[in-house]
Amino acid sequence: MERKIPNFAGTWDMKSSENFEELLKKLGVNKMLRMIAVTAASKPLVEISQDGETLSIKTSTTVRTTHITFTVGQEFNEATVDGRPCTSFPRWETDSKISCEQILQKGEGPKTSWTREITNDGKLILVRHTNYPSRQSLSEPTTLYCRLQSTDYRDILLYIWGISTSLNHNYLLC
Repeated sequence: MERKIPNFAGTWDMKSSENFEELLKKLGVNKMLRMIAVTAASKPLVEISQDGETLSIKTSTTVRTTHITFTVGQEFNEATVDGRPCTSFPRWETDSKISCEQILQKGEGPKTSWTREITNDGKLILVRHTNYPSRQSLSEPTTLYCRLQSTDYRDILLYIWGISTSLNHNYLLC
């Protein structure tokens, strides 16, 4: 029986983000860089293309753009959320969730990983994990995205970057 692969493809608008700054703090990112990262990450444009189990994820903010391409089940190189080069190992955790362990290529530091999951109602959930010990117990940093149905990327970019407020909410699929 052939596995039904969930559809991650699309342009995604962030609806909520929790505990991102706390994650950066746990990873040792200084206060100034945390402020820049949190501000930039408040309105990311995430574009995912997919060919079977191969995903290409482009995340654009006002500060930088990152791009990763990987095939589930095959290791690839990327950078951790705080910029450290790593080798990543994506695998199917469930039928709709990809789990990815990240191993640093040089040096030592907190272990990190992420999961990306498509929910039954079509939302994309990104959760970042670290094993770095903390005095406080906090929920894992979680970002919730809704798929945009518009193909006019200029309108989407202007909306996401706060230049225009005219994007009709009918563009959102959740």
